[in-house]
Amino acid sequence: PDKTEDCNRTWHFNVTEIKDLMSDMKHYWPDVLHSSLNRTQFWKHEWEKHGTCAATLQTLNSQKKYFGKTLELYQHVDLNSCLLKAGIKPGSSYYQMTAIKEVLTSFYGVTPKIQCLPPEEGEEAQTIGQIEFCFTKELQLRNCTALEGESSPMQADSELGTEELSVCDDTLPTSYPSQVQ
Repeated sequence: PDKTEDCNRTWHFNVTEIKDLMSDMKHYWPDVLHSSLNRTQFWKHEWEKHGTCAATLQTLNSQKKYFGKTLELYQHVDLNSCLLKAGIKPGSSYYQMTAIKEVLTSFYGVTPKIQCLPPEEGEEAQTIGQIEFCFTKELQLRNCTALEGESSPMQADSELGTEELSVCDDTLPTSYPSQVQ
């Protein structure tokens, strides 16, 4: 769920509920925008803004189920393999955003939401900051277009500093960064 506010402000994040997922969380769901020894702030934000809304579904009605299912969907989507098959390799060169969008839409049959960090001063290329796939309540891929009652899918997350992300510019060269550890 991508609502403009938290669904249940009293259901706070408890990292101990996902302790057995911690290795996968650190590897597959790192906070790439904020370097910190305590990366749980990012997961706390994700739970409180999105997870508490998703918890209305039986399959996602706990922190362990929410994060566990998200990791499972991440592995199922296998974004890196898709891009590698198309010759788009992390950290190796610059790509056209339109080409990246075409590869993803063609492979998955849906339009994802892609947000970028704008070029730094003196640079020409933007950097992909987030590729987001959207799912139905039945956890089937769907186009990332706004449904009634949702915030705009291209609106950057205004909390936790992700306001640095914005809609990618199709005319700029684009960097697909290597995974940040």
